[in-house]
Amino acid sequence: MSEVDKKTLIAEEAFVVLHSGEIPEVTYHESIYYLTEDVEGPGLQLNIDDVFPLKQAVIKRYRAIILRDIDPGNRDKGLYRGMARCVANWQRLLKFCTREKMDFSVILVETAEALTRFLCNEVSDVQSGNRSSCINCCQAEIEELAISLGVSLDDLPERWRELCPAA
Repeated sequence: MSEVDKKTLIAEEAFVVLHSGEIPEVTYHESIYYLTEDVEGPGLQLNIDDVFPLKQAVIKRYRAIILRDIDPGNRDKGLYRGMARCVANWQRLLKFCTREKMDFSVILVETAEALTRFLCNEVSDVQSGNRSSCINCCQAEIEELAISLGVSLDDLPERWRELCPAA
């Protein structure tokens, strides 16, 4: 098999991972299996450089679903899973990046800013009577997420804790 064909197969699998469901890491492992061991797969020998696009796709997919769930514009859409899912996916992303030695600093900054914007928007909307809170996780989970993102709890909007359901 030519190097071009190999790269094409890897790129196709990276596309699948990027557009996978809620846990892209599962699709990542399925792709690795298909490319290397599956009797119906191409039986490739993959090196670190070959696997890198697949790992990047996992990170990009996690980024998309994390930011989806802290985008105030998505709160009333069927694709919205809420803050609890954002927290869970952030933890999955951290574990994946740590295990695979992948840089996630850009997503960390982006998510920190999105979290602060989301909570400011949510406090404003609830206090103005425009809606009830859509926060579906406890205060401790949001605090843990903020700290993990490097966001000081003092930088979060006042009264955000009132929006959380009881633990």
